[in-house]
Amino acid sequence: MKTIGKNRKNVTANKHKGRRFLAAAKYFAFTALPEVLLVAVIYMALTAALSAFQIRRIVITGNEHLTDEELKSMAGLGSDENLFMVSSRKIFSKMTESPWIRSVIIRKEFPDRLLIHIREAEPFALLDMKGKLFIVDDTGAMLEELKDMAVPFLPVISSNPYSEKEAFSEAITLAKAIKNTGLLSQKDRIEIVSHKPQEMSVNIDGVVVKIGAGEYEDKLARLQGIEQEIKNRNISVDYIDLRFADRALVSPVNEVIK
Repeated sequence: MKTIGKNRKNVTANKHKGRRFLAAAKYFAFTALPEVLLVAVIYMALTAALSAFQIRRIVITGNEHLTDEELKSMAGLGSDENLFMVSSRKIFSKMTESPWIRSVIIRKEFPDRLLIHIREAEPFALLDMKGKLFIVDDTGAMLEELKDMAVPFLPVISSNPYSEKEAFSEAITLAKAIKNTGLLSQKDRIEIVSHKPQEMSVNIDGVVVKIGAGEYEDKLARLQGIEQEIKNRNISVDYIDLRFADRALVSPVNEVIK
């Protein structure tokens, strides 16, 4: 009798094990396996998409002063970027950190082209500050330090935009007036010295013009008339003073020597 009871218990235990096995098999077949297959399909699809939409060409337009490689580096673009994954917002944010970049337009062209159009700041003048030269734009923003490069023909401003803000701002305004009158293209060297607005002067091909602050277009128009008179009389001039509205003072070289 003991043997029969024991056998019944074994049969019951085996039935329970079988049911658990069947339940586990059903779970794997109807729940776990589809999930695994779904993950595998998604992975394969994603891998295929990444391969299919890899950026093969980056087209950059609008740049004159910065190279394509410099701009790619600014944008943080590597050699194996994906058109789906790359963030236009992040590219815009990184590129506009540079003072050289005024605006950026980014467009994705599927399947494999990224288009970037930029508008650069224009070199406007050279800032001479403590013996170092910096390229500045027409707002006075420093673009970069001039190192081991040919010096472009731009007006030079001797000032300090940090400790002499007003004087530096006036120098930028004067440089704009000089450019607008066409005087810049007629001369070999123009240097604006501006530490105090009322004492601002400009050295034009070796002739010092004391110009002061304000009314720059009128003063430059008067200067052109005075230069013609000096040329007609063949006078060697040390400096010209245009700070007074009703008269211009011309100091010949021989008077200064005496």
